[in-house]
Amino acid sequence: MHNCIVMTTKDLAQEPFDIYMQGYEVLEKVASQSSSSGRVMVPRDWVGKKVRIIRMEL
Repeated sequence: MHNCIVMTTKDLAQEPFDIYMQGYEVLEKVASQSSSSGRVMVPRDWVGKKVRIIRMEL
């Protein structure tokens, strides 16, 4: 049996947790400032594709 964590966009986990995903490429970057939000640039061929962003630090 798998433990499942369901979080909304406003929830913040108190401790890091493991995430299992399947995909085709992985990038690790630092988000940069962009007006009143953050930005992570991805390769042009990713435009229009489904991506996921995971925060690694508090």
